[in-house]
Amino acid sequence: MKLFIGLDVSLAKTAVCIVSEHGKIVKEAEVGSDPAALTQFALEQQGEIAMIGMEAGPLSQWLHRGLTEAGLEVVLMETRQVKGALKTMPIKTDRRDAEGIARLLHLGWFRPVHCKSVSAQEIRALLGARKSIQQGVIALEMSLRGLLRNFGLKVGAISKGRFDARIQELVASNTTLVAAPSRCFAPVPPSAMNWRDWSGMCAA
Repeated sequence: MKLFIGLDVSLAKTAVCIVSEHGKIVKEAEVGSDPAALTQFALEQQGEIAMIGMEAGPLSQWLHRGLTEAGLEVVLMETRQVKGALKTMPIKTDRRDAEGIARLLHLGWFRPVHCKSVSAQEIRALLGARKSIQQGVIALEMSLRGLLRNFGLKVGAISKGRFDARIQELVASNTTLVAAPSRCFAPVPPSAMNWRDWSGMCAA
């Protein structure tokens, strides 16, 4: 008997539904979202596994690679198409989604998505991390420019290599900013000053 296995993947658990070649639900379960656990579950089933399917998502490529290496036939399914098909289900749960995916596999109503190689995923991860760092640096730079502008200090057009020195130069030229750290962070016994006094001194 041929089996079609639908996986609805979440971070911790994966809802699994197995449909036979005759369209009958053979088994439903919940398995850890890990290639080893899913592989073991699939290989324990009685019957020939025709196909395993899951939506393309954050964990899907990792799971796809692990299941494929175990010799199982796995496909990634185009997300928008799957979501469109599952909208017709009256009750939306992980269990129902797994069943819907299994039935789409059984009927052949799905569009496969290419699974990127490990090297391609590594490059994409590095580029994503680089972009995040760049955006963080730009946001920090704009924040510093805005804060100093409140004191009439203009950073102006400056090369990235001199930005740090320029900020320190502007801060050193303003007596209020130079004295602020010592006023705000000087050790003061709790009994000697209440919160309002301390915050007022920092704002002064």
